[in-house]
Amino acid sequence: MGLSILYLVSIRYPSHSPIHLIGYSDSDFAGCKLDRKSTSGTCHLLGSSLIYWHSKKQACVALSTAEDEYIPAGSCCAQILWLKQQLEDFGLKISKVPLLCDNTSAINLTKNQIQHSGTKHIEIRHRFISDHVNNGDCEMKFIESRLQLAYIFTKPLPKDRFFFLINELGIFYSQTLS
Repeated sequence: MGLSILYLVSIRYPSHSPIHLIGYSDSDFAGCKLDRKSTSGTCHLLGSSLIYWHSKKQACVALSTAEDEYIPAGSCCAQILWLKQQLEDFGLKISKVPLLCDNTSAINLTKNQIQHSGTKHIEIRHRFISDHVNNGDCEMKFIESRLQLAYIFTKPLPKDRFFFLINELGIFYSQTLS
C-alpha cells in the first residue's frame, strides 16, 4: 500500500466582514478545442465571503467575445437578484450590486439599448440584464483580468495564479498524508 495525499478544503466566513454583495462573471471564449464552446463562470461574495459559485459549459458556440461574456453576466445578474431578495427577507436592502466583468463590449451592451447589427445574434433572453442595470439592481463594472475572481471557474491556471485566486476567494486548503 502506498501513501495518498488528502486535501482538506475550507472557506473563510469572518464575522466582522462588512455586508455588501458583489458578483464576478467570466468566460473563456471558444475554450473547448473539440467543439469551440465556452465555459462560463460566476461567483458571488457577501463581504469577503464566498457564498455562491457556478461553472458551466455553454450550450452553444458564441459568435463573439461580447456574446461570450454577456451570457454568464446575465446568469450572474439573475443570481444577484435572487441573493438580493434573500437578503431583503433578512432586512438588508442592497441596491446597485457591482457585477464585475473583464469585457468592455459586454459592459457597453448593458449601457446602450440600441441594438447594433453586430450584436443581433445575442439572444433576447440575455437582454434582461440591461433592464436591471437601468433599474439600479446591479451595476456592470470593469475589472482587470488579473483580478477577475471568476477566472478560476473557466480556465486551467498556472499554480501561482490558482493559489492567488483561491486565497482571494477565502478558500484555504491543507494536505495530509494518509
